[in-house]
Amino acid sequence: MQKVLIITYYWPPAGGPGVQRWLKFVKYLRDFNIEPIIYTPENPSYPIIDETFLNEVPKGIKIYKRPIFEPYAFAKIFSKKKTKKISAGIINSKNQSFLEKLLLWIRGNLFIPDARKFWVKPSFAFLSKIMEQEGIGTVITTGPPHSVHLIGLELKKRNKVRWIADFRDPWTSIGYHKKLKLSVSSQKKHKLLEQLVLNEADKIIVTSNTTKQEFAHITKKPITVITNGYDTSNVSPVVLDVNFTVSHIGSLLSGRNPINLWKAFSELIHEIPDFKKYFKLQLAGVISSDVLESIYFFGLQPYTELLGYISHEEALQCQKKSQVLLLIEIDSEETQGIIPGKVFEYMAAKRPILGMGPSKWEVGNLISESNTGRTYNYQQASELKNSLLEWFLDYKKDQLTLPFAKVEQYHRRELTKELSKYLAWE
Repeated sequence: MQKVLIITYYWPPAGGPGVQRWLKFVKYLRDFNIEPIIYTPENPSYPIIDETFLNEVPKGIKIYKRPIFEPYAFAKIFSKKKTKKISAGIINSKNQSFLEKLLLWIRGNLFIPDARKFWVKPSFAFLSKIMEQEGIGTVITTGPPHSVHLIGLELKKRNKVRWIADFRDPWTSIGYHKKLKLSVSSQKKHKLLEQLVLNEADKIIVTSNTTKQEFAHITKKPITVITNGYDTSNVSPVVLDVNFTVSHIGSLLSGRNPINLWKAFSELIHEIPDFKKYFKLQLAGVISSDVLESIYFFGLQPYTELLGYISHEEALQCQKKSQVLLLIEIDSEETQGIIPGKVFEYMAAKRPILGMGPSKWEVGNLISESNTGRTYNYQQASELKNSLLEWFLDYKKDQLTLPFAKVEQYHRRELTKELSKYLAWE
């Protein structure tokens, strides 16, 4: 059985989408004659905790840990709330205080590639012994945080192992990178580190075709796309909501504020008496104040239910119960290749997806090819309103279904099968 060392910052009880990708791979790798061994921090500072993920860690998996020093611990002395948001990549560019600007400048210019960089150096000697002891020949690093890739870089130099770098998100082209107040020299350092990792890794994994095309201009190394996916093994049957519930699961931050969508809801409430009677807007996760202001501006407060943060298990239940699922991305060129992990769970829920994002959004192709919904850009006001009305009328006739949905290829086990083939070396 092939042994593979997986180096990841996010591991249960971490919550959110970042932890799920490799937790699910680990869950199924043994089915393909691969034994995963985990290396993760002993004392990480996770912005979100979800204890339910601990139940999915396979029995008998070896997990090695080593302490990590994170400067966020000191920043919390000044502002725990703002530090937590920055550590999670939540950056509000509007009305920033002096403290927020200072923390962002420090984060971007003093901690390159990121504030978890202090875990890199202590890991070399520790992991070299583990690899010799376990007989490990392949290392996988997954980022962000992209500092984790620097551990793989050094291990390859010292131990001559095969190294695969997995990018759950892009590096220098990700949306929040421009908000870090980087100096010219800091920008160059990020670019150099990105180039170094991409050219020294033996193979690269990305989650979207857009990122693959971007990286192909930087390296000649093999790049494959293995998307995120869904896993229905722990999902119990549910009954659909009686209301025409339109739900968004996950954070709705400042950039994700589709005014035309809120306007469409408002117009339908005033134009269709039954819509007013049955409509409910359900939001789970962190909702920024300006998004809420926009929603309430259009008179939607009486129809809006704020669930706050819910566990992954609760999120899956919520998705299956809802009549329509909202998928909203920032309207920018940088987000065209961003594929939120939840889109695959949305697909598996077999409820119509209403996606809103940038033009040429890669998610639009996924939803169209899988017959699981429709996507629009932020300017397509009449089109999205017509879709909502059409779906509402189907709901009234008890005919709001997705009979031709094709989602099986995105099951986590099928994706792990793809991964196992990529782990085979000539």
